This record gives sequence, C-alpha cells and structure tokens, in this order.
Amino acid sequence: MATRPDPEPCREQDLGLFEIIQRDGAARIGKLHTKHGMVTTPMLLPVINPNLRTIEPREMWDKYGIEALITNSYVIWKHEDLKSQALSNGIHSLLDFPGAVITDSGTFQSYVYGDVEVGPEEIVSFQRDMGVDVGTMLDVFGRPDMSRDELEHAVSETANRSEISLSAAGPDMQLNGPIQGGTHADLRDESSLLMGSAEVDGKRFAIHPIGGIVPLMEQQRYKELFEILLASKASLPPDRPVHFFGCGHPLLFPMSIALGVDIFDSAAYAIFARDDRLLTPEGTVKLDDLEEWPFHSHALYSKTPKSVRAMSHEDRSRILAEHNLEVTQAELAKCREAVRKGTIWELAERRSHSSPYLREAFVWLQDQLDDPDDGPVGESVLRMIASSNPLRSGGEQLGEEIEYRPHILHIQALLATRWRVPGSWWDSSAGPAERVLLLEGTSPPWRNKKSALIEHLSREPRTVVMISTPIGPIPYSLEDLSPWCHLTGPDGIWQPISDDHEIRDALDELGLSQLPLTRITPEDDLDEIPDSEDIRDWLDRCSIVDKLSVLCSIHPLDACKMTDEMTCRRSRTDRVVNVSSGDSHILSPRLTDGGISLTVEGASIANDLNASPTPEFGKTEDDSDFSGIPRVCIVDDAIPFVGKGRNVMHGYILGADSHIIPGQPCLVVDSKGTLVAHGTPLTSHLEMQFLRKGIAVKVRDGAFKQGQ
Repeated sequence: MATRPDPEPCREQDLGLFEIIQRDGAARIGKLHTKHGMVTTPMLLPVINPNLRTIEPREMWDKYGIEALITNSYVIWKHEDLKSQALSNGIHSLLDFPGAVITDSGTFQSYVYGDVEVGPEEIVSFQRDMGVDVGTMLDVFGRPDMSRDELEHAVSETANRSEISLSAAGPDMQLNGPIQGGTHADLRDESSLLMGSAEVDGKRFAIHPIGGIVPLMEQQRYKELFEILLASKASLPPDRPVHFFGCGHPLLFPMSIALGVDIFDSAAYAIFARDDRLLTPEGTVKLDDLEEWPFHSHALYSKTPKSVRAMSHEDRSRILAEHNLEVTQAELAKCREAVRKGTIWELAERRSHSSPYLREAFVWLQDQLDDPDDGPVGESVLRMIASSNPLRSGGEQLGEEIEYRPHILHIQALLATRWRVPGSWWDSSAGPAERVLLLEGTSPPWRNKKSALIEHLSREPRTVVMISTPIGPIPYSLEDLSPWCHLTGPDGIWQPISDDHEIRDALDELGLSQLPLTRITPEDDLDEIPDSEDIRDWLDRCSIVDKLSVLCSIHPLDACKMTDEMTCRRSRTDRVVNVSSGDSHILSPRLTDGGISLTVEGASIANDLNASPTPEFGKTEDDSDFSGIPRVCIVDDAIPFVGKGRNVMHGYILGADSHIIPGQPCLVVDSKGTLVAHGTPLTSHLEMQFLRKGIAVKVRDGAFKQGQ
C-alpha cells in the first residue's frame, strides 16, 4: 500500500482558524488549520478505540484519505499503559496517525455509565499534554428525557466550566465548546450564546459540537435533531465549524450539511460491521438479508455476500468496516461536490425519501422555509435563504418540491420585494400600466418569441409583459435569468395553467392582479422580427434596470440613471452581451445564469448613486427594499493591493452591508466610501465580521491603475 506524505503544519498565525472556500446557502466547504495539516470540511472523524482498532489509523491516512480522527481521552487516561505512552510519546505516536487528532473528554461515558472519575481541568490538561490538536472540555450531557431544570443546569454548568477549560488548554491546543440544551430551542440558543462568547486571554473555542444528540439518532427522532441544529446555529459565531457530535451515518449527511454541519464523527463504520451490518447512503442493511451487494466498494470487489458470511467474525468485521468507511467517505465527497455545484438541497430532497423519519423531518423543514417561526430556528432559516446565491448556472431539475429550495425562495422573495412596474413605456409615454400580457404554453428561450410580443406592444405600449413558468410568472425583462430559463423536465411542464384564480393569485404577489389580463401562446419567430428598434431598445433597458434592482438593490430610478443613453451589443442569438451608457461600458449580462457583471465604470456610477453611510460593523443599517448596491469597507492597509485587483481577505474588513448576497455583485470601498474595487462576495456580512482567514470578496477589477 502506497503511503501518503505527512501533512505540513499550518502557519503559526493560522492555528485554529477556519476559512470558507465555497458555499451553497448554509452548506459550506471549509479549511480548518491545525498543527497537523489543513482539514477539509465537511468531513468525518472516524472514532478510534485505542484498545480495539478494526482499521489502523495509519491505514486510514494512507488508504482512505482521512485527514483527522477522534479518540477518547478518558479511555486513555484510565488505562495506565496507554496513558504513559501518550504522555511520553504523544497521541500521534500512540495512534500512529500523522494527521490531526481530536479527542473527546468522557462526557459520553458519563451519559452511558452515569459518571466519570476525572475533573474538567484535569482532563483538558491531559489532552494538552498528549499533544492533541483539538481537545474537548468536560461538558454536562443533556439527555432529551431530562427535565427542563436538569437541562438548564447542563447548559449553565457547561458554560461555567468554559473558562477553566480554555485556560487549561494552553496556547497550542484548540478546544471544542459543546452546545447542550436537550430538545429546547431556547436553551440551545442560550447555550450557543454562552459558549460562543466564552473567552480567556483572547482564546476562544475553535469548534462547537452539538452535544446530546445520540439518543435522538438512536430513536430516529430526526425532526427534533434538525430543530436543535437550527436553534444552535442561530447564535453561534460563523467563523467556527459546527460538529454534529456522534452523527456518522451517511443517510444524514446531505440534510445535515445543507443546514450547516461541518464535522461528523462516528464509530458506526466499525460497530455496525461487527454486527454484520452495512452502511449505505439510503440506510442500513444486514448481511444475512443479501444475495447481492446493493452498493459496491473496493473492499467488497470480487466477493459475494455468501463468501463474506463464510469468513471468520474477525475477517468479516474487517471487510465490512472497510466497506462502511468507503461508503461514508464517498457520500461525503458526493455532498461536497453538490455544494460546489449548488445542488446540496436537491440531494437532501432525494435522500429524504429513504426513511419515513427523515422524510418527516424534511417536510417540517419545508414548512419552516415557507413560514419561519419567530425564534432561533426561524432566524437560522431566514439566514440560510438570504445567504443562498439565487442564480445557478446549468439546469434546474423540476420537482414537486422545487418551490422550497432555498435559492428558489430567495429569488422569488427578491422579485416580490424589488421588482417594480416600468415607470415609462417604449413610446416615451408615462402613467400606470393598462394591462398584463402573459406569455404561456411556451418554453425558453423566450427571446425567440419577440414577434408576437412586439406586435402586442405596438398596439398598447403600456403593457406589462409576463411569462408563465412552472414556478410562477416572471417579468419578460428577466427571461434569461436562472433558474427560470434553465428548468428541465418533460414538455408538459410548459402547458398553460387552466385555473384563472391560480394565475391571478400568482400575479397578485407582484401587484398585478387588478389589471386586465391577455393570455397568448406565441410561436417561435420564423421570419425576421418586425422593424421595431424602439420597442427592442426599451425591452433591453427594462431588462438591465430590473436586474440592477432585483439583484443589486439599486432603486429603479437610480438604475434608470445608470442606463441613461444606454446602448448595447447583441450576440448572434439576440442576447445582450455588453451594455454602455454614453461612451462608457458599464456592465455585461452573464450568459451562464443571466446575472450581471459590472465594469469599473459601472461600479463607480453605482457607488456614486448609493447615498447610504459607509458600512461599519455594529451600526444600524437601512433596511429598505433598495439600500443601494452592497459594499464592503476595508482597512487602509489593504487598499493599495485591492485597488490593483487583489482579492479582499477576511481580517481586513471594517464593515459590510447586511444585504450582501454571496455570488452577486458588490463594491469594495474605503472608510470614506471611495470606490476601491468591485467583485463577488464569497461569504455573508456576518461571516465577514467574524472570519479571519480566506477570501471574502473575489475581486473582478480594481479601481486603481497600475503604477498609481
């Protein structure tokens, strides 16, 4: 077996820092910096029992790509020989593992056996002296069946132990700060506030495990499991990974990751194997029930269930454990790839059908997305929607539950709050709209149906043109915007809606239900489009104004100022590719998702039109529908670099507008509001406030010329 090189330690100044590489709503791919390498999340920490190693830790590093694992410091502390070796040679030598080692403290043993024989300061000091990368304080386990008084004690006593634990950890060992509170959302929120703010001489917790969840998973109480996750995340600092303590079944990975879990751990890969059970992404299967393998792995290649059953218990356990670990790693890779592609919620949606208990939890989540409550759970849900990039390149698969996907909810909410009926019409007239023209029964690209559209507009200029889509009507001005123009499904999804009330209800969301309605099913343009340059120019300008309003929070009147004397260049497929105002190229619509990319000239105009104060963390902001294009204010030291096109890094930010949308345009300014650069934010405004590592804004262009 080939060996992997040992990891490089992180830079001293990066120790314990977490950075976000990519995100999809609450889901994120991150890097945790440790003395034994960078750990990529979402990830699984395989549990290693020092007395019973089904798969050797070194093999996990070399063969399975495991970057970090977890073992129990209390078990080692109680075993004199293991304790002596660990203190003499270090935990990494004891386990023969070069990657990051994380340890538990004995809290779970207190849950199983009722008590442990070690104190909070002693167990943390022991973990420190072993050379552990991330230790765990001795918290008080909160069982779901405890009374509220008992759970309140678990929360308060765990918080009371935080300072002594952080002090004992020393400067080199990072520490887990568990969140307790049972199934009470308010107690989980309180615990998150207490543990998230705990600090001793500048040292804080590096990771926050959600504790006390094993009983819920054992009883398949998944709805409560995800409820306490959302409640806990509402007040946790976003610069620290969230660890689902004791969760390691691949069935739960997609939904957990979609809701913001970064780290899992479990001994299930080995425990289930010793009980002749196989893990799959859709549940657990028993070896005795199989004639063929439902999921393949390298460990099971060339073997049959019958041949594995004939093996000795030790050999069988080994092979099944290898399979379980492979499946677990493969499912995590699938989830990370889904985050990169913006499809993690769709994966969770599909996985939810694998278990009735998981399905119950997913339906509950959809209810929360549709109507968030007023507590910490609702706060987390709203934050997840707001941090979801509403635009996605590639196809959007239509399904019965598509309207609950967070990015769909986000773009629909932006449309409902920021889109406005045109203030003037193609013939230069003003006044209210006279009617709605609804294009229906036709699939994209809708720009191929301009002949019929222009004919109707020439007869009645004051017409609001809408398109009927399977997920609701949209203005024609947004006809090339994802996800609407990229919906995939059978031809029947584009059939006209027969129920007039359904159409009226949908139009009412946009304030159009009182206008006379004309419904048409246009054909593709077969001949040349009629000579109607004025109408075409007006349609193009409406598109740019509406995108600036909906995606960038620029008031429609200001967007009209930006596009004064607008001219554009169209592609051979009649799409606008460059937009100029006067002699200046100000922006370009993106062909992949219909969004817009500003130029320095366009960013400068947008910045001049933004009358809001320069953003500063901790200050109240304008919460109107049109707060102006979002901005990120950076420290003076970063200005010369960012102004020449370097990315904005976390740790160099003074403030960020709360309406920043990851993936959509933003401006970078100095403390006086002067434009420094423009680009695309990778994180939310809250993450910009807390994170100290990684890229905050991917700069498209700096406002300073080389040499200045």
